[in-house]
Amino acid sequence: MYDLLSMLILGFVIGLTGALAPGPTLVATINASLAGDWKTGLKISLGHMVAESAIFLLIVLGFAAIALPYAPVIAGIGGVALIAFGVLTISGSRAASMAVSGPADGHGPYVAGFMTSAANPYFWIWWLTVGSAMVVAGLQGGLVLALAFLAGHWCADAGWFTLVSTSVSRGKTVLPGASYRRVIAACGCFLVIFGSYYLFRFFVTS
Repeated sequence: MYDLLSMLILGFVIGLTGALAPGPTLVATINASLAGDWKTGLKISLGHMVAESAIFLLIVLGFAAIALPYAPVIAGIGGVALIAFGVLTISGSRAASMAVSGPADGHGPYVAGFMTSAANPYFWIWWLTVGSAMVVAGLQGGLVLALAFLAGHWCADAGWFTLVSTSVSRGKTVLPGASYRRVIAACGCFLVIFGSYYLFRFFVTS
């Protein structure tokens, strides 16, 4: 049986392995941090946490078994959304500039954190497999242990994405306009490739 400390540590370590992996939320953090400040990563994380809170509640309420058979469909829908997001990012990169004409939209990073999580097939598949298993294991010792796993997971996400945004925001002045546009376009290309991969998997497995 897990105790409170072990669940916190497990949540942090397992969450860190997911946060360190390249993905749409990391791309969104880099993208937004280039035009924002070091707090962007924390804001992205908060949006990400909203999505995770919803699926955590679904797992606690026992809906994981219902949703798991539809994982390929989730992958297909998420793949289309990621491709669309990537195309919009590439299109926007043509006019991207390092110059800041006004304060950044405070709601942008929160929405980006939520949307890149909800539209990411890996996010759902991970939570419906590894995540649900850990939450269920925690629930065997009570809701507090399951919440401890989630808290440790969130600490990993917030810590990593804030570190990324702090690093990127401090280095943004060394990027000329052309390099900035290339970085944004590369982020968009990655999203298109990432989405295409999951869309391909959807058609192959369906």
